[in-house]
Amino acid sequence: MIKKENMKEFSYNLLKLNCSEETDRLTAFISEAVARHLRKQGAVVAISGGIDSAVTAALCVRALGADKVIGLLMPEKDSHPDTLKLSQMVGDGLGIKTIHREITPILTGLGFYQEITTCLQELIPEYADGWKWKISASDISENRIFTFFWLVVQTPQGEIIKKRIPADRLLRIIALSNFKQRTRKMLEYHYADRFNYAVAGTSNLLETDQGFFVKLGDGAGDFKPIAHLYKSQIYQLGEYLGLPAAITKRLPTADIHPLAQGQDEFFYGLPYQQLDACLFGEKNGISPGSVARGIGLDPDWVSLIYKQLAHRRVARR
Repeated sequence: MIKKENMKEFSYNLLKLNCSEETDRLTAFISEAVARHLRKQGAVVAISGGIDSAVTAALCVRALGADKVIGLLMPEKDSHPDTLKLSQMVGDGLGIKTIHREITPILTGLGFYQEITTCLQELIPEYADGWKWKISASDISENRIFTFFWLVVQTPQGEIIKKRIPADRLLRIIALSNFKQRTRKMLEYHYADRFNYAVAGTSNLLETDQGFFVKLGDGAGDFKPIAHLYKSQIYQLGEYLGLPAAITKRLPTADIHPLAQGQDEFFYGLPYQQLDACLFGEKNGISPGSVARGIGLDPDWVSLIYKQLAHRRVARR
């Protein structure tokens, strides 16, 4: 535990993790949580091709053994082309059983894609199948009071069309997008019930603290081993645990829209390294000026980010 009086100036060294000690502590936690408290025989992990799920799976293997961990691979038609390949790479590298369940048929059967298309065409009438799209938030440096959201579409010829999304349409699109996460969680609990396993939550500290998760979706889990770790610390653990460079060097992505979208442009507004610094400073009483000097941002901007972090935390609670 770092004492606040010793943190007059922010440095990224404050986020440096003792990976050996943390791995030992977390494997002990997982083993006790699964076997003793939950009384389950193993763990199910939804592997997405990102760092959080890969580290969670690796920790579960260390704690329970590869034969007691199942990796679920659940892409759909809007997933990044690398998602399935990277997810399978993680499962193969850890030596665990993987189950591939494409969720596209489920979403198609419920009219999910048709409703998305209809909603997008209400905003951009010329939108058609084969086009790519994403949601992008306004840059905090452009507007420091309100956050606006934009629909960004790309035609098959590469042309970009951007249109601001009214609040009612935004809620509709987010509700439809969240359904993907809830579908995946439904399958996780199906296999957990089938094998008498526990579901491992893969949320990190930024997500749990700021509410960047879907209720009854990716925010759900029987135990959450990395929920206290900053994103940069999870990357440190990933390297320590020997995960492939394709995972440990991959930037965070929401992977819910067909057009490539980073978590920073949709929700956080900052790259995870800078947001880690701001969250650490805000939670530990370090002045915005100190954090600003450490990460190269304007002090007034960091002060605003502190306020946003506190506001989102209230909404999340």
